[in-house]
Amino acid sequence: MLALESALLRGFLSAAESLEWKQGEVAAAESGSLLQLILDGKYEALFLNSAIQNVFRASSGAEESINSYLEKQILAYLDCSAEVDNMERQRLIFLLGVGSLQLFVQSNWTGPPVQLKLHDFLPPALLQKFCEPKMLHAAILKMLVLDGESVYTLTSHPILLLIARIILVNSRHKLASLQTVFWWTLRCVNIHQQLLEERSPELFSLAQTCIKQGTEAETLFTGSESWHLAVQFHLECAYTFLYYYEYKKAKQCFSMAKDITKLQINLTGALGKRTRFQEKYVAQLILDVQRTDEFLLPHSELSPSPTPLENLTMNYDLNDDTLLNEIKLADADQYRVPDLCAEELAVILGICIDLQKNNPVHKLTEEELLAFTSCLLSQPKFWAIQTSALFLRTKIEKGSTRRMERAMKQTQALADQFEDVNTSVSERMKIFYCCQVPPHWAIQRQLASLLFELGCISSALQIFEELEMWKDAVICYEKAGQHGKAEEILRRELEKKETPGLYCLLGDVLKDHQYYDKAWELSRHRSARAQRSKGLLHLRNREFRECVECFERSVQINPMQLGVWFSLGCAYIALEGYEGAAKAFQRCVTLEPDNAEAWNNLSTAYIRLKQKIKAFRTLQEALKCNYEHWQIWENYLLTSTDVGEFSEAIKAYHRLMDLREKYKDTQVLAILVRAVADGMADRAGEVASGLKGKLQELFGRVTSQVTNDGEIWRLYARLYGNGQNDSGEDIEKSLQYLTKAHKCEIQSSDWEKDVSSFKEVVKGAIEIAHVAIKCSKNKSNHQEALQILSSARLNLRGLSSKAKKLFVDVTSNEVHSEIADEVTTMDNMIAELQELSNQLRDQC
Repeated sequence: MLALESALLRGFLSAAESLEWKQGEVAAAESGSLLQLILDGKYEALFLNSAIQNVFRASSGAEESINSYLEKQILAYLDCSAEVDNMERQRLIFLLGVGSLQLFVQSNWTGPPVQLKLHDFLPPALLQKFCEPKMLHAAILKMLVLDGESVYTLTSHPILLLIARIILVNSRHKLASLQTVFWWTLRCVNIHQQLLEERSPELFSLAQTCIKQGTEAETLFTGSESWHLAVQFHLECAYTFLYYYEYKKAKQCFSMAKDITKLQINLTGALGKRTRFQEKYVAQLILDVQRTDEFLLPHSELSPSPTPLENLTMNYDLNDDTLLNEIKLADADQYRVPDLCAEELAVILGICIDLQKNNPVHKLTEEELLAFTSCLLSQPKFWAIQTSALFLRTKIEKGSTRRMERAMKQTQALADQFEDVNTSVSERMKIFYCCQVPPHWAIQRQLASLLFELGCISSALQIFEELEMWKDAVICYEKAGQHGKAEEILRRELEKKETPGLYCLLGDVLKDHQYYDKAWELSRHRSARAQRSKGLLHLRNREFRECVECFERSVQINPMQLGVWFSLGCAYIALEGYEGAAKAFQRCVTLEPDNAEAWNNLSTAYIRLKQKIKAFRTLQEALKCNYEHWQIWENYLLTSTDVGEFSEAIKAYHRLMDLREKYKDTQVLAILVRAVADGMADRAGEVASGLKGKLQELFGRVTSQVTNDGEIWRLYARLYGNGQNDSGEDIEKSLQYLTKAHKCEIQSSDWEKDVSSFKEVVKGAIEIAHVAIKCSKNKSNHQEALQILSSARLNLRGLSSKAKKLFVDVTSNEVHSEIADEVTTMDNMIAELQELSNQLRDQC
């Protein structure tokens, strides 16, 4: 049976498997005919099968809700005593779950539209309480709501997902004889999540369980013939992790898939021409794909065969008068892409999506993504890969004036293909779950957004309204300045049917809390969106306490709201509730480990909580995410200094000078100088004196940019011992830097008028004189020594005469008592300098 389950996962039987199956017992059983229908893509016929109809029509179910009735019927069918019959029943229900999921995907992703009606397979008594189809549709959608997150209202045939969920999620423990149930559960989870407004913790937890089961299912991936499935499984896991912010795990899964295929995928430069009038070949960014050691993939018959070109979405040419349709390489043969199979193309697409998710919106990122899409579209073989690559390319090209027209035509073609009734569903399902194929409404939404950007507002609004995407329609009206129209359209829809989502949107438009309260009551206190929006309005009004209450309620319903956790943390900081802030930002970085802002804010909370070591480590994580953010570097500098990581502080100061011209922080420099000069121990217990060379290098850089700060020059002099060392070179540098500090001080205004400031300047001048005497004694050249002493003497003489002029008592003609001691010291020092100068002259 495992071989048939593997074939079901792939979507087709190989020739050998087909022959073996026809001779086996399953082919003759009822489940055999169901399996054949699924492999042929005839999913609707599954529900017309008599065995399936018996499952659903065994009792009336008039008094029950649809989901409880369906679950009861499925479990009753499975609870059979005969073991042989039980195996067959498990297979039949499993195939019903798979078929339902596939048909749901056809109805909302691949097309063509599904014609199945509920009364074709459900008892009339179950449906009769719903007088209108819309009521029935709304009731089923409500059953698919998880963690307070609403389901897209125009989801087609949601009953199919409900059946798939009842079988593949709720009843999976009853399907013990089947080995691949976990994989189909994972697929069901991924499909369900794409219908919800926000990420669902319940679905993520279930997905993680399925992935764990998959990694432990050795029998499924052993042997050289199973590499196709291994690649597909790793890709599906990667997309799951990527959606739930687990970027590192996603990257690991993409790498594992790439390693299995033995592909080397690198962005590289090659000479080529991009425009029609280009004469010289210049470097162009391309994707170089090579197989290592000419590795030939075994069991190629287990890989899907390419879809005929006429069944694929048309790839429109650029038709520009300047740009070429694709880059014309000087040596095309050197970079020719080998003939790739479905799994290999899916791996390239996966690495492309991973690159997009992990890089900022930037021109360089767009060029890199276009290199990937060009490579994928050069081998049009599979509908899912072609659709995903074209959709990604239109997103990139909509920002280019020369490519906008193609983006528009291409999006229209992608939207129209859904209605093509002549297409083969089984062809479109090939490799579907390994590609991030957008649902039908996402393509139409992209089309409406393009129309809006082109100024076709009424056409865009028409599509948004047809899709019942009221949020987008409201944004459209708001941007067009038609605020009244936005309110009008929401009130009109509310008259038809009151929903929490519409009340939330009305609250957004009118900025009125009462509508969020109505949404909250209407949802029976289960709408995370209502509390989220209400909290954001409080935040905008700086009503932080009320804002915190709303956000707490919202994340209690759905803890996977990254933006809400971040806003909650900010509100807590405003309220000085640092423990709450730390918890909120901790959840942020758990959900999105490369969110630099969240790491930085988390460190701020830790600093306020006096948990400085945690703050230091947190800032290290923040810098890994964003190396260019100067505020994070400044926080890192202060925290490093605070915790005694002096080496890291010096590194941070250098980086801040790279990022901000003439950056200075005298307090930090003073602490670093004191640590080095006094031989303080750093956090690891090492003596900081060993950093003297690094700190001198930093001061050299600081003083080359900030030349007018006396305090910095004085610290620089202290770093060289303030003239107290025995090294002649250190004494000379100390004198040089103290002199520069003194010059900076006397250039500042008003120092002469204030006695305390004057005394500080005098103190500096006397210090210079002492160092000058010591320096002159180390000079072998008497002329140089004389010059040093004369400079110090003249400096003191000028200050002494200034003091006698500015601070003299008019009546007694004597210097004020508060500065008299300094004047006496200066006069004595002048006499000493004069005497030393005379001795030197006598020796000349």
